[in-house]
Amino acid sequence: MAELERVYTIPLGRAYDKTRVRRARTAVKMIRAFLVRHMKAKEEDVRVSMGINELVWARGIQKPPRKVKIRAVKDGARVLAFLMDEKVEEKKEPEKGKKGEKKAPEAPKKEGKPGEKEAAKPAPNKEEPKKEAPREQKAEGASKPEAKKG
Repeated sequence: MAELERVYTIPLGRAYDKTRVRRARTAVKMIRAFLVRHMKAKEEDVRVSMGINELVWARGIQKPPRKVKIRAVKDGARVLAFLMDEKVEEKKEPEKGKKGEKKAPEAPKKEGKPGEKEAAKPAPNKEEPKKEAPREQKAEGASKPEAKKG
């Protein structure tokens, strides 16, 4: 289970010191750096949830929130950050069958009486593609660019 769980309010006001088109990106980096410092973890081990990311980017790249309240969970070396009302979802590994064993997709069953043949469908109308009339050619001198002498 969780080794350590804490609630933080992270100030993001300094993101507004950056250029307008870098503020939201900087805010996400500030959240990650805050968690590295306060949860004593490596930067590669910090995971920010989609909820936090969507909250930061909700008003666009130019106007991230001034502060964010999050819940940080440290599990071993890994740190996961969530919004306060966001649920923790653990990824479940799919069940693995025997090697080389794959389930083939089931074919849809046809409804109707057994032995009844499908009604013959009319063939699609096959028309020959229309041939375009040849385009008029421009004067011979205009079609070839002249070589510039220089």
